Amino acid sequence: MKNSGFIARRYLFSRKHISLISTLTFISITGITIGTALLIVVLSVFNGFFDVIKSFLLSYDPDVRVEATGTSTFAQNREVMEKIESLPEVRVISPYMDGKALLAMDGARNEVVDVKGIERDLFFQLVDIQQSISSGVFDISVRDQTPGIIVHDELKNRLNLRIGEDIALLSAAGMKNALTQITVPRTYRFDLRGSYFLQQIVGGPKVFVDIEAAQRLFRSPNQLSGLDIKLHDNDEAEQVKEELATMLGSDFEISTWYDLQKPLYDVMLLEKWGSFVILILIVIVAVLNIIGSLTMIVIQKQRDIGILMSMGYSRSGIKNIFRKQGFYIGLIGCGIGGSLGLLLSWAQMKFGLVKLSSAFIIDAYPVQIRPLDVIIILAASLLLCVLASWYPAHRASKVQPADAVRYE
Repeated sequence: MKNSGFIARRYLFSRKHISLISTLTFISITGITIGTALLIVVLSVFNGFFDVIKSFLLSYDPDVRVEATGTSTFAQNREVMEKIESLPEVRVISPYMDGKALLAMDGARNEVVDVKGIERDLFFQLVDIQQSISSGVFDISVRDQTPGIIVHDELKNRLNLRIGEDIALLSAAGMKNALTQITVPRTYRFDLRGSYFLQQIVGGPKVFVDIEAAQRLFRSPNQLSGLDIKLHDNDEAEQVKEELATMLGSDFEISTWYDLQKPLYDVMLLEKWGSFVILILIVIVAVLNIIGSLTMIVIQKQRDIGILMSMGYSRSGIKNIFRKQGFYIGLIGCGIGGSLGLLLSWAQMKFGLVKLSSAFIIDAYPVQIRPLDVIIILAASLLLCVLASWYPAHRASKVQPADAVRYE
């Protein structure tokens, strides 16, 4: 029993003769090596893309967002901000007012835009948008009784807007009143002070105005649409969400950075683990070779098995020999494949060996190695190898000692 590991290695790696069995064993190890390496590389690339998309989205999205629901409003709950500020994980709270409005220009150049009213200084602490100003300045203050407005470069170029140009905004509420009360719709004038460029992954570009101007535009004095919260560590977003839900109750809707773009993040995770299932088929093919090679070893070594059993080896001991053979095959394949996969992932991460076309927002395939993914891959591959040895081990334990040595 104590020598089962030695016997398993001798049966598996004996150099006495090269046969079909050793060839199948080599093919099995090669298949597991390739499958394991590919799994690590591909999942690391998916992790890299996930992190790239997440970083782009978090350049604008908050870590946590709190929005009022039903009849409750932030104007009725001034203590809300004080409660949130009491949490040690919170770094910045930026109130906002948003909605859709019609941007009206001379020459019938009209377009519906997403307007977001902000407090400039707090918003700058939440989003590093000042570095993205491409023309003019980020100034939304009131000058000569006219508030400023900032637009996205895409909108500026499409409508041929110029810095200093006068822009009119008409809210949906103003349009409704004009239609129902047959009055001239009231527009609000803004001075175009600057434009910015942020890479848009989802959603359309926003225009920014001062929060008080937005409240007047949407006819909601002293009201807020919500609070954007920046944390010291965005990995704590789910924990903070639970704390806020307990603290604020059901009157407020609380979303983490993941919740805000959940469909996109879910699709990326589905693609990642879908690829895992597909690539694990390579390992499964190699596992079938393990079953074949170990079964042939059982047939070839029936006499040896019979002698071992006649010397006192139990049937469970015989099973243990062949199970260890499957374990050794898996250990070698996972060891080489894991090392190769980690090496290739590190090389891509360090040197960007495989490039992307110029149409992408990054120049090379991104890679992010996550220890948990590597552990799952190695454990799954090794488990499949051990399971593959079950049938040969069971068959070996059924060998009758007398029949095995009768004709020798």
